[in-house]
Amino acid sequence: MKINHLKVSAIIMTGCLMASSCVGSFQLTHKLAMWNTRATNEKFLNEIIFLFISPAYAVCGVVDALVINTMEFWSGSNPLAKNEGKTQTIMGQDGRYYAVTTLKDGYEIKKPDGEIMKFLYDSKNNSWSQVVDGKTKEIFRFNDDGTIQASLPDGDKITVTPDAAGLFEARMAVNGATFWAMR
Repeated sequence: MKINHLKVSAIIMTGCLMASSCVGSFQLTHKLAMWNTRATNEKFLNEIIFLFISPAYAVCGVVDALVINTMEFWSGSNPLAKNEGKTQTIMGQDGRYYAVTTLKDGYEIKKPDGEIMKFLYDSKNNSWSQVVDGKTKEIFRFNDDGTIQASLPDGDKITVTPDAAGLFEARMAVNGATFWAMR
């Protein structure tokens, strides 16, 4: 009897894994890991915390693989990844704090001086745009061939690869750099 239940359970578990995509965002496990890395300012204390709560990683991984990622596969969105309407205060590179609100289709950023700008994703065009004072300007779009078409400040567009070389090329184009080669 016990062997039959074990076989049936194994078949059901295998069927669940095959019927859903386990290659999801693993948001629950990711949130646990992010909490663990930021629990204290000392990496050694964080490691000790990790050792004590390591069974939680196994539980989160199983719940992600069997439940949450399955929901994500069938519905197209992860219930734990929803941050719409949440506002976070983030320190910029200039040392000032910015209020970043997550929108359904992007982000709204309120500068310390009160100016508001938005970064919006257009799923129809597969592009990100910046909205300032009601004026929309496309920043970049993802091409069907895997490249990215970036808009330059002068209105020109450049197509780059989505890697470090493409980022370097886009930065050079924005800053007006010239390339010289010599042997």
